[in-house]
Amino acid sequence: MARFTRIEVALKMKETGIVPVFYHKDTNVCKQVVKACYYGGVRVFEFTNRGDFAHEVFAELSKWAVGETPEMILGVGSVIDSATAALYIQLGANFIVSPLIDEETARFCNRRKIAWSPGCGSVTEINRAHELGAEVVKVFPGSSVGGPDFVSGVKGPMPWASIMPTGGVSPDEANLKGWFKAGVHCVGMGSQLFPKDVIESKDWTFISGKCREVLAMVNKFR
Repeated sequence: MARFTRIEVALKMKETGIVPVFYHKDTNVCKQVVKACYYGGVRVFEFTNRGDFAHEVFAELSKWAVGETPEMILGVGSVIDSATAALYIQLGANFIVSPLIDEETARFCNRRKIAWSPGCGSVTEINRAHELGAEVVKVFPGSSVGGPDFVSGVKGPMPWASIMPTGGVSPDEANLKGWFKAGVHCVGMGSQLFPKDVIESKDWTFISGKCREVLAMVNKFR
């Protein structure tokens, strides 16, 4: 069962500004990455539902995080149907992120008062996500949909929209400045935050340091 309400999730996404997105088949690697992000100041983390037995990795990670990173809000992304959402919520997911709008997933998450962030690529889809109860909508893939200019365009007629772009977000000043000046709620960041060579070398201190750098830039550009 979720330990954090959907209101707490939305507020912490805004407060932190970044949501790391990560998956690895080795549970111990996932634990070290979550802990490194936690030490770096991150408090919202999206585990990606990708690969065989991914739910088993998350189950162990979720139980471990309660004691080791108690303030970390763990959620699950790349969820495309309600059955998968139900599985991960039973394993402790605090929020669900989807690459698309699936109405049954929305209804299921709403019944359980779980935060649901669907992927949207147009004003019409964002409006539909709002109708279905989404507080924070995911713009995916962020760079392909239109980048910061798209966010600025949406915020004109829909200033109440809380947008989280994923895809095309990188941990550098120019990129982050563009997104936050456009008015994003927060940003999702994956491989650019976790370079393959860093994971392979198990340089967890690099990840902590990079998270601190990104959080400092986010605070600077808000």
